[in-house]
Amino acid sequence: MPEHISRQFDAELEGVRARVLQMGGLVETQIMSAIEALSSGNLALADQVIADDHRVNALEVAIDEECAHVIAHRQPVASDLRMIMAVIKTITDLERIGDEAAKIARMTKLIHGNDRLTAPRLPEVKFVGDIAIDMLKRSLDAFARLDVMAATQVVKQDRLVDEQFRGILRQLITFMMEDARTISSSIEILFIAKAIERIGDHAKNMSEYVVYLVKGKDVRHISVEQLEAEAAKD
Repeated sequence: MPEHISRQFDAELEGVRARVLQMGGLVETQIMSAIEALSSGNLALADQVIADDHRVNALEVAIDEECAHVIAHRQPVASDLRMIMAVIKTITDLERIGDEAAKIARMTKLIHGNDRLTAPRLPEVKFVGDIAIDMLKRSLDAFARLDVMAATQVVKQDRLVDEQFRGILRQLITFMMEDARTISSSIEILFIAKAIERIGDHAKNMSEYVVYLVKGKDVRHISVEQLEAEAAKD
């Protein structure tokens, strides 16, 4: 490949990477705003999260088209092809995280909009939401720096999110059994907790793509211990 074409190709790949990080920043803002709206009862902020979901969707479509263009015109191989594949997978997870943020915002409007005095107040939901946000930040940083060890740490965090979700579920069941008036709001909070748990899953997926990108090995569906061993290999 002539040098000037190679430089153009590198610039195109870097442009795609930058767009992924731009989309990631938008999705991160969406989650933070959704969790803040839930904590504060700021319904205007919840409305903004829902309204901005189309921006996330538009970025996914635009980046997907850029990737298709690169594949068609550059016919990438080896690490360059892995980069494109990782990008396509990553933006799918980012779009789904955006959907979960919008879901949290909609549930927040139901909880706070009805001013339910019997709605359970679970600080654990905010706590696990903050973990999910941190996972997304770390996974995006791992993608930006191609940091396999950082990606591995995100996968380990997902265990904590899953444990927290199970604890919240047990508490909500107790609330509903003790006071039937909490059933509606408890179910809405359960939807929120599940959305947060799914955000953690998507962030974990994104980190696994980083390992695939750098190592050339698909590490989905293996244990954390196996992943750490793979990441440590030269």
